[in-house]
Amino acid sequence: MFEKILVPTDFSKYSQKVLECVGELPGLKEVVLLHVVGPADPLARVWDPGARLEEAKEKIEVQRKYLEEAGLKAVVKVQPVLEGNISRLIESVAEAEKVSLIVMGARGKGLVESVILGNVAKSMVRFGKTHLLIMRYKVLDSADGPVFEKFCHRTFSKVLCPTDFSVPSDQAVSFMKGLEGVSDIELLHVVSQGESKEEIDASYQEAASKLNAMREDLEKSGITCHVHVDVGSPAEEILEVAAKEDVSLIALSSHGMGWLEQLIIGSTAYDVARMGDRPVLIIRANKPE
Repeated sequence: MFEKILVPTDFSKYSQKVLECVGELPGLKEVVLLHVVGPADPLARVWDPGARLEEAKEKIEVQRKYLEEAGLKAVVKVQPVLEGNISRLIESVAEAEKVSLIVMGARGKGLVESVILGNVAKSMVRFGKTHLLIMRYKVLDSADGPVFEKFCHRTFSKVLCPTDFSVPSDQAVSFMKGLEGVSDIELLHVVSQGESKEEIDASYQEAASKLNAMREDLEKSGITCHVHVDVGSPAEEILEVAAKEDVSLIALSSHGMGWLEQLIIGSTAYDVARMGDRPVLIIRANKPE
């Protein structure tokens, strides 16, 4: 359950779209809105943020009222930063506020635009410790300028859960199983290694058997479940299945096989978050004992 979340905002159209979507998060009661004010000149060593802080406080107050009108408790924070990593500041606020999820916006795929993930969002994906939801929107061109078509309608209704059968992947599937509002889970394993057709076929059959056992367990909880086994590049296959099944969310563990002690995200999860064209939930794996 995501009772308390953190939403970093830069007051852009993407940030506003996030606010339109957070009300659909399961069990949400409180939102912490955070805006970070940095110097206009990145090389500055002395600066007076006074005017910019006041402007930011006025803007964030508008967003606070928007959330409260939607029935949510909202707390606002405006913090100046001269030096340091903005993503680390966001994470420190998340830890201090004891939020269960950070929600950030990212640009989606338009007719011409490529997928864009901002630098701060990239850092949060790679180095964060809190569960992270990257929201995405279809950006369509029109005569009146860009039109943002949100993906967030029933975000958790149909979820793609890729798994490599590692402990972190099992944790991610279990996490989604216990989340309110999840009614349909698409389980996927991608066979990405094998020196011969026989070896690939054996891995394929083994994966199908494991996925079917997981499917039976999920269906006992009342969740509709389908299984998929594909061969190829994990990130590419995940995105292809997500599009083919038109899932509302891709949810995957921050780590998989080859767990390392450092809390740096695995390459597959990072690539899916970076290249995906729909919301991606990064579920932080528990550090092994």
